[in-house]
Amino acid sequence: MVGFKATDVPPTATVKFLGAGTAACIADLITFPLDTAKVRLQIQGERQGPARAAASAQYRGVLGTILTMVRTEGPRSLYNGLVAGLQRQMSFASVRIGLYDSVKQFYTKGSEHAGIGSRLLAGSTTGALAVAVAQPTDVVKVRFQAQARAGSGRRYQSTVDAYKTIAREEGFRGLWKGTSPNVARNAIVNCAELVTYDLIKDALLKANLMTDDLPCHFTSAFGAGFCTTVIASPVDVVKTRYMNSAPGQYSSAGHCALTMLHKEGPRAFYKGFMPSFLRLGSWNVVMFVTYEQLKRALMAACTSREAPF
Repeated sequence: MVGFKATDVPPTATVKFLGAGTAACIADLITFPLDTAKVRLQIQGERQGPARAAASAQYRGVLGTILTMVRTEGPRSLYNGLVAGLQRQMSFASVRIGLYDSVKQFYTKGSEHAGIGSRLLAGSTTGALAVAVAQPTDVVKVRFQAQARAGSGRRYQSTVDAYKTIAREEGFRGLWKGTSPNVARNAIVNCAELVTYDLIKDALLKANLMTDDLPCHFTSAFGAGFCTTVIASPVDVVKTRYMNSAPGQYSSAGHCALTMLHKEGPRAFYKGFMPSFLRLGSWNVVMFVTYEQLKRALMAACTSREAPF
């Protein structure tokens, strides 16, 4: 067995809640530059047609985007919005991942055999609920990642300044901008991510191809990351564009999507696909592996504290 051994006592809801938030923060710390590169690629060319955007593209590819940012803005630019990102994960992942099993059990009325419908319903529920909790942190994170550190065009000087400025200039609703596409995105992401991970892991264990340890968690998480990227990229691009847009640029998320389609064509919905996959794939691997180990470590600590002899 690799890593902490599974305990006989299943993890409590509190352990899952805290473990999910902590694991997501660790995953964000490691993969944040890829997320920033994804955002820059997604918003690139939004005010131009596809021909002009391709000709004047500042960022090309994942590595090219990262190198360009380091050269023009410094290495710290790769971590623009990290504070808001960690705030988002601690509140967001705790709900959407930490409560997934509890909600799944609620829909199955305690049955251990959950069907695909119950899993999808649980994923949609916790994904949408998490947005209701963490939306302002997501808006600030995206705004920070989109702005360049160099020059006088910076919109916000700090995380607190971003919250204050958005609330002052755009009203309280500004902090909840893009809630609709974000609900849609995260319901889709949560279903694809958690349900796919659940199904792959169950299949590997039932077929006795792997045991419930790190290799199994790694394989399941990588598969979940790829499936999630394919399914969620179009909604993710629209969400990023709409959250980062100036007041009045788009009347709604639907208008943003139609504008993208008209000006840049269908391929615009998969802008930043490679950094999205690299980020989601690596994020899923780090998060799920860490989450599984944290659950076991926390339960082992609780058990040893309750029975020291």
